[in-house]
Amino acid sequence: MQEATPQTTAATDDDDARLEGLGYTPQLNRVLGLFSNFSVAFTYLSPIVGVFSLFTIGLGIAGPGYIWTLWLPVGGMLLVALVFGELASHYPISGALYQYSKYNVGRRYGWFVGWFYGIALLVTVASVDTGVVVYFSALMHNWFNWNFNPASHVTILIVVLILLAIQSTLNITGAKVMGRVAQFGVYVEILGTLGIAIVLAIHGFHHNVSYLFSTQGAQNVKTNALGLNFNGSEFGALMIAVLAPVYIFYGFESAGDISEETKDAGRQVPRAMRHALIWGGVASFIIIAALLLSIPTKGGVAAAVTGGVPYILAQLPAWLQDVALLLLVFAFFSCGSSVQGAGSRLMFSYARDGALPAAKSIAKVHPRFKTPVNALLAGAVITALFVLFEFATPTHNVQILWFTYPGNVNVLTSLISFGTSGIYLSFLLTVIGAGIARARGWKPEGKFTLGRWGWPVIIVAGVYLLLMFIDMVAPTGLSSPRGALFNLDWITLVVMVVVFIVGVVLFLLARGGRELDQHLRDDAEKPAALL
Repeated sequence: MQEATPQTTAATDDDDARLEGLGYTPQLNRVLGLFSNFSVAFTYLSPIVGVFSLFTIGLGIAGPGYIWTLWLPVGGMLLVALVFGELASHYPISGALYQYSKYNVGRRYGWFVGWFYGIALLVTVASVDTGVVVYFSALMHNWFNWNFNPASHVTILIVVLILLAIQSTLNITGAKVMGRVAQFGVYVEILGTLGIAIVLAIHGFHHNVSYLFSTQGAQNVKTNALGLNFNGSEFGALMIAVLAPVYIFYGFESAGDISEETKDAGRQVPRAMRHALIWGGVASFIIIAALLLSIPTKGGVAAAVTGGVPYILAQLPAWLQDVALLLLVFAFFSCGSSVQGAGSRLMFSYARDGALPAAKSIAKVHPRFKTPVNALLAGAVITALFVLFEFATPTHNVQILWFTYPGNVNVLTSLISFGTSGIYLSFLLTVIGAGIARARGWKPEGKFTLGRWGWPVIIVAGVYLLLMFIDMVAPTGLSSPRGALFNLDWITLVVMVVVFIVGVVLFLLARGGRELDQHLRDDAEKPAALL
């Protein structure tokens, strides 16, 4: 076993001293280095999972030119990552957004920021683990000639329960194991993006680079692969298509959720956030470009949208298709594992503050593994309950008050949009909280600060989040491109209101979060106002 260097030991002592300055006794195992911290954030962002899940939607909406919309969320989120990095450096503590907002604004504000974020994380685990079923079923058919129906609710439930059991077991056995799984996931992501792109290039692209700047008529209803009507407006198509990459580029903030298990967290967590986002953007661009250029000329965009990524990869030898499927399965697995790990630390952070019912039990840390076991198990149970919504699929449109729930759309699908919009809401509230703290005179004292760029970065990051949040949730009817493919008209907003109402009930059951008043200590500054 490699011995700790004096520098590493000093950094750990400094991290623990800062944690104690915030009023907390170190309980978790500080074993993660920069690469492990980055790996958890990168595999949560997961270019493979995001691109392979949303490629046909972006392509169908705006044609090949949708690839360039990718850089808007990457650029906007990079500003958000700078804001979060400064907060993570000043508050290197598990719980990230919840803790930042609690200190910057107050206990009520912080509680609800973390609540929206936490539910979105649990929904994301359910979404990712159910998303792997189609690839797992295809792999089992190719290897063993087993014919699982990936659309079967029972098949989905069984596969997800097995996945959750494995993910939970690995996460329970220690932060180092979680880091190892995430590190291997990074290598898988490299093979699944750069590797597949190289193989496709060797096999031979069917288009030149100019193809990436075309819409292939997607702005017109007669030539749109999904039959969407943008009345000839390329800009209108791109403004909806941008939601495909918007649904990919987050997850970097999970580096902050595991701060208490990261060495020299005040310095490394901000770096991990930025690198996860930047390299996630580069990897996504490479694989999307390779897939677009590999679309067979015969059939074109319409065939690619109908057949999806497997249709494009079908040009490759069978064994390479199996390798791609195997990479996809592990990428989904490591993504779900990382999100689960981040979510359990958030729940632990809440419980340690006494901010949840049964807080003492949830806050327990395993004496050997130094992991929040009960928080992990509770999160797994809630995720499994979300997966049960897969069974709720109305066969026809259902009128509810002023809005319509569309037929043949299961309830879990309707939650998936909240998995992203809820995260954007919590991000927006956290950035607003950072602005409020600065207006009150807060000065960051961490190892990473924005200096005189603080206000400009906060303002532009906030504007970006607000615009994208509106683009995600604005109800425009089930017949509109946004309503048909993303928010299901009013459904996402209604889910958000329901989540808020449930949060209010839970907040009251936790005695209004009053115990949080005892957890606003910060030896480096005056306590936040108790809003």
